[in-house]
Amino acid sequence: MKEERIIHPIDPVFDKDCRILILGSFPSVKSREEGFFYGHPQNRFWKVLSRIYEDEEPEDIDSKKSFLLKHHIALWDVIGECDIRGSSDSSITNVVINDLDRILKHCDIGKIYVNGKTAEKYYLRYGKNVFQRDVIALPSTSPANAAMSLQDLVKAWTRIKTGR
Repeated sequence: MKEERIIHPIDPVFDKDCRILILGSFPSVKSREEGFFYGHPQNRFWKVLSRIYEDEEPEDIDSKKSFLLKHHIALWDVIGECDIRGSSDSSITNVVINDLDRILKHCDIGKIYVNGKTAEKYYLRYGKNVFQRDVIALPSTSPANAAMSLQDLVKAWTRIKTGR
């Protein structure tokens, strides 16, 4: 698979009532095809959030957006544009970050969480000095993080609900 330049194709999800911001790294091929975040059926993001909030797991894009807003969660990615080979985080080069002020200037975001080490790495490298906000790294919900069980992910991610 050859490397290609891709501009982030998915708009952020947020409204003025959001208090939490979750940032991924960059959408996978499957998410880009679906047109929404965490579209790969093996990604456990939606399963984890539904268990934390004791809510029904959203199935389609509209219900996923409604779920996020109902729980005051804004969602986007750190990277706005990059060269990437398929969905391979390790192939990412020539990064341009997303303008997180699109969210931060319109919401009273108390905490920013990043989904996995790749999101953390690119935020710390390109975003921390720009946005002057710390992030809290959570373990990746990606199928590539097969070492963590769903139960372990839920336990680690519960801090978004408790505010720690």
